[in-house]
Amino acid sequence: MIDIKLLRENPEVVRASQRARGEDEGIVDAVLAADRRRRGSLSSFERLRAEQKSLGKDVARAQGEEKQALLARTKDLAAQVKALQAAADEAQGELDSLMLRIGNVIIDGVPSGGEDDYVVREEIGTPRDFAAEGFEPKDHLQLAEGLDAIDMARGAKVAGARFYFLKGQGARLEMGLLHLAMRRALAAGFTPMITPTLVNRTTMAGAGFIDNHLDEVYHLPSDDLFLTGTSEVALAGYHADEVIDLSNGPIRYAGQSTCYRREAGSYGKDTRGIIRVHQFNKIEMFVYCRPEDAAAEHDRLLQLEKDMLATIEVPYRIIDTAAGDLGGPAARKFDCEAWIPTQDRHRELTSTSNCTTFQARRLGTRFKRTSAEGGANEVAATLNGTLATTRWLVAILENHQRANGSVVVPEALREAVGLDVLTPRS
Repeated sequence: MIDIKLLRENPEVVRASQRARGEDEGIVDAVLAADRRRRGSLSSFERLRAEQKSLGKDVARAQGEEKQALLARTKDLAAQVKALQAAADEAQGELDSLMLRIGNVIIDGVPSGGEDDYVVREEIGTPRDFAAEGFEPKDHLQLAEGLDAIDMARGAKVAGARFYFLKGQGARLEMGLLHLAMRRALAAGFTPMITPTLVNRTTMAGAGFIDNHLDEVYHLPSDDLFLTGTSEVALAGYHADEVIDLSNGPIRYAGQSTCYRREAGSYGKDTRGIIRVHQFNKIEMFVYCRPEDAAAEHDRLLQLEKDMLATIEVPYRIIDTAAGDLGGPAARKFDCEAWIPTQDRHRELTSTSNCTTFQARRLGTRFKRTSAEGGANEVAATLNGTLATTRWLVAILENHQRANGSVVVPEALREAVGLDVLTPRS
């Protein structure tokens, strides 16, 4: 969540962020009103509690009618203190509920608006001219079925729509891609992690994934556990309620996990193939750092994503995502979108988000300033970025296909995949 001090001292910054996101800015005034009620109740509570303690000493010394009067006053004070405590608790509950509805305050420069209001930062590579090459490209599912690499029909048979089997060359391609991504992360100083894919409500809420999108998450009610859509969630909770040591620089993790998303509200969209599915695999970078280092760390994550995209040799672009499409935890997000020939458009392959102190504040993750900086404990910043995921297979297959239905494996992947070319079944 955002810092209540920021909201008290500079509410217009929060209002402007809400407007840019296309969300209700009136919630700022509701939060401030609840905060005033809570602080007023607490102030009165503390004043009367002090009087209670003082009266306790007076009662012990008093006798006769004076003592009876003091006892009556003590009883009256006890009732008032109880009522004020209840009022403060109620205001605190309202304040907490309202604060959870406010997304992270966006960083200066983030475009206002919704999904279509992004700004293109950079375009890398040139799409192939298949017409000049003399053939019409097949989509990724046509290619994969010809390669016997994906089986959607049996995935649906055993699990339902939007599930699939990766097999043979398809499984090898994904495993090689994920292996290369983890090797790249290790070389960049990340600690590899294989994370839980089920987390408790505290972790899921702390990471900001059930505020407004509970219908998109798989939930196990009997255990009150949630299947995660990214290892970011588990990694955000890894240092919950801890004071971490950032004296040697950021702490960087690379999480490998299977990810689950219900894709609620996406019926009829991207139902063909593996662009939008309920289960996939991913390598996710996650960073804890000092707030003042977050912007530089964000640039570093983006560069690592660009370096990884270069290994699969596909044209792509980088967009600065508009405020209304950020999601609650992110203050800024860059998406890398690959060119998909059969769709004649770019599609997201990876993104990196600067969540500033939003997640760590909820989860109680702090770091200690140096003695020269005063030695205080402060809230850490968190960032995340995807280094490889199942969807990358779509871009690889379509951009590296040949007229005969075979697919050239990008050179950087060949050792990990163990193949130079994916060949159709005979």
